[in-house]
Amino acid sequence: QMRLAESGGGLVQPGGSLRLSCAASGASLDDYAIGWFRQAPGKEREGISCISMRDFNTAYADSVKGRFTISRDNAKNTIYLQMNNLKPEDTAVYYCAPRAVVLPCSMVLVSTHLGNWGQGTQVTVSW
Repeated sequence: QMRLAESGGGLVQPGGSLRLSCAASGASLDDYAIGWFRQAPGKEREGISCISMRDFNTAYADSVKGRFTISRDNAKNTIYLQMNNLKPEDTAVYYCAPRAVVLPCSMVLVSTHLGNWGQGTQVTVSW
């Protein structure tokens, strides 16, 4: 059974960068699509990025497109989310979650109802 652990969050000033990690264990990433999601205080959880292990397609929410990049390190069985030009509105708890590999990334981004959340990692963008 796939288990994911998020890390890399922290406090950063607007315009700064962070790289989040999503370390997988218990199963190979090859059998999944992996989505990054976030939940800001008082807001619903939203999907922001996805990478499909089937065809390596990626997808991004409009709010992060051009600033965030999702990638995979096969040797470390880890998914990364490089976040650049961070804004205060990016403040949230960030989660990664596995989804069935047959699910296209466009569907992964709207799959918050499928749950399977870890503990998440807090990202705070502030002066």
